[in-house]
Amino acid sequence: MGTIKNIIDAVASFGKVLLLSKRPSPAGSPKNELLIIMGNGPSLRETIANHSDLLKMSKTLAVNFAANADSYFELKPDIYVLADPHFFRVGEDGLSSDPNVRRLWENIAKTEWNMALYLPCKAKIPDSIKHNTCIKIKRYNLTPGEGLEAPVHWLYRKGLAMPRPRNVLIASIMIALREGYRDIYIVGADHTWSRDLWVDDKNRVISVQKHFYKDNDKEFERVAQEYAGYHLHDILNSLTIAFRSYHQIAEYARKIGAKITNCTPGSFIDAFPRSSLK
Repeated sequence: MGTIKNIIDAVASFGKVLLLSKRPSPAGSPKNELLIIMGNGPSLRETIANHSDLLKMSKTLAVNFAANADSYFELKPDIYVLADPHFFRVGEDGLSSDPNVRRLWENIAKTEWNMALYLPCKAKIPDSIKHNTCIKIKRYNLTPGEGLEAPVHWLYRKGLAMPRPRNVLIASIMIALREGYRDIYIVGADHTWSRDLWVDDKNRVISVQKHFYKDNDKEFERVAQEYAGYHLHDILNSLTIAFRSYHQIAEYARKIGAKITNCTPGSFIDAFPRSSLK
């Protein structure tokens, strides 16, 4: 039964690719250098404090609202990945209604070093960054792909699909692998969401998503609104999908000869070997 399900899932994945995927940016050449992917978990604050020299001298990848932290202009990431559709929703004036998103694009527009900015294939490029010659826009697909290993791994290599991208870190690791990096460290990937998940006396699911930077009231309100209407089993199922995707990434990385090391203290991700950042 397992083989039949894998075949069905693979066929479905190809169908999704035909319907949803567009031509991504070309794959990068193999690279013999370390890439550090910086998630936005609270532990990143300590990592930056203790290992800022290593982060500054290494190739780094940042995600989501990282550009709204002061460390963005200090660490100067080489790659930046955005995935959530929230970053690309604009009104009639061409601007987001979220002041945090507007500030994010303003800060990215101030980038004065060479940086690859990865956006989903269907995402609109904000006018504020179109004329910044330091930023190279690259495109990727968020189409989920799973099932029979050989054909699905072919979709991964072509950048047409990836393990179900429940969060930006999943997308970032797959982008890093396709960029040619074969030695990847992950920091700031606490993923301790289940510790901060509960149901209040009105049967509302509450999830406090902590970051290395300080979220303001507007962001807390937005997250609360996004979780409104979700039941606990919906959230737990989403977490299951995310953690399973990491195991699928680990298997794919092993097949292509890449090494992914989780250097996040206390991380809940159980798919990758652990190490402290040195």
